Amino acid sequence: MEEIMSEGPLTGIRVVDASTLFAGPLTAMHLGDMGADVVKVEHPRRPDPARGHGAAKDGHNLWSKTLGRNKRAMTLDLSSEAGQAVFVRLAAWADVVVENFRPDTLERWNLGYDRLSAENPGLVLARLTGFGQVGPYRRRPGFGTLAEAMSGFAAMTGEPDGPPTLPPFGLADGIASLAAAYAVMTALHARHRTGRGQVVDLAIVEPILAMLGPQLTQWDQLGTVQPRTGNRSVNNAPRNTYRCADGRWVAVSTSSQNIAERVMRLVGRPDVIDQPWFATGTGRVEHADELDGAVASWVAERSRDEVVAAFEKAEAAVAPIYDASDIAADPQFDALGTIQHVDDPDLGRMAMQNVLFRLSETPGQIRFTGRAHGADTAGVLAELGYGAAEIAAFRTAGTV
Repeated sequence: MEEIMSEGPLTGIRVVDASTLFAGPLTAMHLGDMGADVVKVEHPRRPDPARGHGAAKDGHNLWSKTLGRNKRAMTLDLSSEAGQAVFVRLAAWADVVVENFRPDTLERWNLGYDRLSAENPGLVLARLTGFGQVGPYRRRPGFGTLAEAMSGFAAMTGEPDGPPTLPPFGLADGIASLAAAYAVMTALHARHRTGRGQVVDLAIVEPILAMLGPQLTQWDQLGTVQPRTGNRSVNNAPRNTYRCADGRWVAVSTSSQNIAERVMRLVGRPDVIDQPWFATGTGRVEHADELDGAVASWVAERSRDEVVAAFEKAEAAVAPIYDASDIAADPQFDALGTIQHVDDPDLGRMAMQNVLFRLSETPGQIRFTGRAHGADTAGVLAELGYGAAEIAAFRTAGTV
């Protein structure tokens, strides 16, 4: 595994990923993408359930190839005394531990922060749960779907006469992973000043709530709740998706006044620009039916390529609505390097999303794809100082 030594901005940072499913593993993936040495810890007989989610090819789960990238994979039974002792040694090796067990689980295993930090005072322990470490819901199962429901996201998403709508992917988990990676880096920076690590308590429901704009402040100050508006915006119009003559779709946004004016000139309705209500986003929202109708009629007479070209010439904001095949063929994503093709030992060359951003001097990279369950157990244990006989005894006892 020579790739692990590749330089990156987080080279030298060691991370133990003891989490499952999505928010925690994504957090560790982001850190690994930037060069951290990440060790993924899974139960010897019950792998991370994410290994069974989504599509597979030739018996190999595709999602885990991305979710597990840049991570060494080891197994360890944390409910056993021997496994707990190994974990303490692993945490002493690490800078960061990421976990998402229900609150009190680590403490029940005698692996709470008091014990771990006694061996490693600089350790950052990132704890990701649905509802945090305190409060009446602390021990509830904490899947991202529940956060999407309780944050207000589902209530404001969907058609006005339809049901609350959930996203078809792990939105809350993904947002939480970005917040957790930021929290970990904040804690590591604080450690430079204090010499001490600390606990990160992240409730998955909170980061998505923070992204939903002023809905809470609006309710507090005005007593109003943001309604479901489909693809329309409560802040500006026209803003929607529109079907083109060739059956493909585009999205239009007019967040700024200048863009709104350009769009209406383009679609042949410059007359509305001089109306008093057109001068503000909220005023345009009150006339969304008229504005949407004008844009929809104009778009419906042209192919998607014609629409995009006309909008670009008018310097108005439009985007084609893409699926994965469109993304793979788009020259902008190609220029950015958004999609990387990585060699995988099981499936050969495979495409996946690249790291989140580009650094000019110390860029992150995908060094290797997700590893098989427990593929690096012996190597990690040897690094921790265990001999071949001890490792064999662990296997016999089911500790690893």
